[in-house]
Amino acid sequence: MRLPVQYELTRGQALFSALAIAIAGLLLCGLSARVALRVELWHAWAPVAVFAGFVAADFASGLVHWAADTWGRDNCPVIGPRLLVPFRVHHVNPEDFLRRRFVDTNGEVAAITVAVLAVVALVPLDRPWSGPAAVFGLAFCGLGSMTNQIHQWSHMPSPPAIVRLLQASGVLLSRRDHAAHHARPHDRHYCITTGWCNRPLDAVGFFRRLECAVTGLTGVAPRHDDRRYERRYPAPGFESDASPIR
Repeated sequence: MRLPVQYELTRGQALFSALAIAIAGLLLCGLSARVALRVELWHAWAPVAVFAGFVAADFASGLVHWAADTWGRDNCPVIGPRLLVPFRVHHVNPEDFLRRRFVDTNGEVAAITVAVLAVVALVPLDRPWSGPAAVFGLAFCGLGSMTNQIHQWSHMPSPPAIVRLLQASGVLLSRRDHAAHHARPHDRHYCITTGWCNRPLDAVGFFRRLECAVTGLTGVAPRHDDRRYERRYPAPGFESDASPIR
């Protein structure tokens, strides 16, 4: 049986993704220069702000991942085919992620990064709180913009040597740590940037508590349509009444 694969970018979507990556890169360079020239980085708060930015980026990746895995339907306008389906297909056929090119992998995250960087650029650098805020924003956007690339590296049997070193040292999400998410029912270890937040969040049942809150407010059960996805995007050995979607 042929496994489902993720959508292919149209020429327009590929161009948009390439432009988003280029603009995000330029904005990150501009913010880096602004911080280096105008912020006194020798203060003790500087490494704390960087660490906090990295933790926030990891937490944000988990929150988005959890939302895409838990709620919504594949026929939702815009976010269905571009966000929800890729995450669900990824559970069935994780190796398909490895064939995605750099622009395909990173374009959508870059577009979000551009929007966040536009807000960070508005932070004045002449206030007592502005230095930590700017450094936090730079760390958050710098690492956060690489989330999908880091995720792809965690699926590679042999990523680049520097990446393997960072994975082994616990700076980036490792293949072994991410494997915990791919064990059915795919309901833990959602964070895919550094992976630092996974164990604490799982230990306190953060996402289960959040699901209870959402269900209490909306009446919608988490992962209520998992069977629908299994029928439409079947795993090997699963008898489906629909053809795999390309």
